[in-house]
Amino acid sequence: MKELVAAGYYLHIQRAPRPRHILTMKTERPDPLATLTDAQRFELLVNGVRDYAIYMLDTRGYVVSWNTGAERFKGYTAQEILGKHFSQFYTDEDRATGFPGKALNTALEQGKFEGEGWRVRKDGTHFWASVVIDPIRDPSGELVGFAKITRDITERKLAAEELERANTALFQSQKMEAVGQLTGGVAHDFNNLLSVLSNGLQVLTTQSRTHLDAKVLDMMQRAVDRGASLTQQLLAFARQQPLKTERSNINNLIRDFEPMLRAGAESVRMEFTLNSQRPIVLIDAARFEAAMLNLVVNARDAMPDGGVIVIDTVDVELGAGAVGGLDAGSFIKVSVRDSGTGMPPEVAARAFEPFFTTKEVGKGTGLGLSQVYGFIKQSGGEVLIRSSNEKGTTIDIYLPALMDDAESVKDFSSRLAVETVLIVDDEPDALTAAAALFRSIGYEVVTASDAAGAIDVLTNRPGIDIVFSDVTMPGGVSGIELAHRVRELYPAIKIVLASGYPLTVLRQQHSDLGDFSFVTKPYRLAEVARVLRS
Repeated sequence: MKELVAAGYYLHIQRAPRPRHILTMKTERPDPLATLTDAQRFELLVNGVRDYAIYMLDTRGYVVSWNTGAERFKGYTAQEILGKHFSQFYTDEDRATGFPGKALNTALEQGKFEGEGWRVRKDGTHFWASVVIDPIRDPSGELVGFAKITRDITERKLAAEELERANTALFQSQKMEAVGQLTGGVAHDFNNLLSVLSNGLQVLTTQSRTHLDAKVLDMMQRAVDRGASLTQQLLAFARQQPLKTERSNINNLIRDFEPMLRAGAESVRMEFTLNSQRPIVLIDAARFEAAMLNLVVNARDAMPDGGVIVIDTVDVELGAGAVGGLDAGSFIKVSVRDSGTGMPPEVAARAFEPFFTTKEVGKGTGLGLSQVYGFIKQSGGEVLIRSSNEKGTTIDIYLPALMDDAESVKDFSSRLAVETVLIVDDEPDALTAAAALFRSIGYEVVTASDAAGAIDVLTNRPGIDIVFSDVTMPGGVSGIELAHRVRELYPAIKIVLASGYPLTVLRQQHSDLGDFSFVTKPYRLAEVARVLRS
């Protein structure tokens, strides 16, 4: 046993359950790295890195070493690339500008070169690379080559670009929403001012006796009408215009309107490719035709020397958020494409903003595309613009497709017959002008400046047949709330509401307005008479 111990063996005796003898031998395992030289260990380390391309260049830029990481995402084996110049990893554009040599010079002058850019694999595909180049010197300080480390960060770059696109789209959406709210508010207030002017002019017209008076009043009324048209354009952008929506076949609408679209476009060739197989949408047909005409006129203006305008329809299935803020579902895409001058990105980004135009002064208001944008958004759709300099422009309109059994829009028309009118408006001038207008068509008029005053009048004066109230009023009680109060206390009284905000906007906040007739400011004498006597 002594001899065995001396030889490195140990005796272990286990007594239970039966005595037996187990002979084991303890040996030392040698470290495999201990047998390698420093150079071999370093080569093993470099070749074991697979997420980085680590290789060495000589002083002229030729590859003298190559690791497995470089082979993995550049595609070259060591036998294929050793002795080749590293510039073949760069794009043609970078080689043409001498960028590889500039990178080596920067490493020499500044002690390091760092950068990112597109690089080319063996199979010709591109990847986005993060690159570091360090000069290598011997103990005497003499340059002997360059160490180059490259990492493929394509996924990170694409993710950053996608995030940037999402942030840009969000900012644009928020900006357009804010501008729309501001525009709608301005248009509403402007409508109130125009109502005063329009009502007063119509009263004066009924009292005019001379030809000169009538001519001047007619000229003033046309100016008011132009102002009212402007506010309607602004409300269109703000998605606050009244729409007469109905189930329509988009293909048929475009075919029927084709002669108008071709009119005045003799210098261009127009092509229609209407391929939608389920073209039924809920749309205001007249405003859709106006939008199409607007787009065609813009396309024609972008082609002063002639060209091609293509209008097509196609069915698309969209996922949630695939196009703007649209929900997932079935849509019809209507595209208007031209071969004109196109727009640079900074112009295309602002094309839908109201009053933005690149045309000469007097050639356009800058409201054309903004009207199209607001109308399509109000119709539950989305509008996108694709354009670049000298490559033409495409406007894509997405509209929700309806099934055959989709419900048609409800009819909210009302029937009113009145003799005495209670007019409620907090604007003194608007109240006075409205009262004069109503009296001029034979109605007895009582006025109040707020909801509380209106209730007092109804309480103390019987025989009121109709309440004609502005929607927006001070005192915490709106015209809509007053209307409901009147309906509760005096169910026989008919109610008409007036506002610079169209009915479609008010319905978004108040879904039970079907019992009330509605007129949009500035209202005309004929419109008021029709509502009161229909």
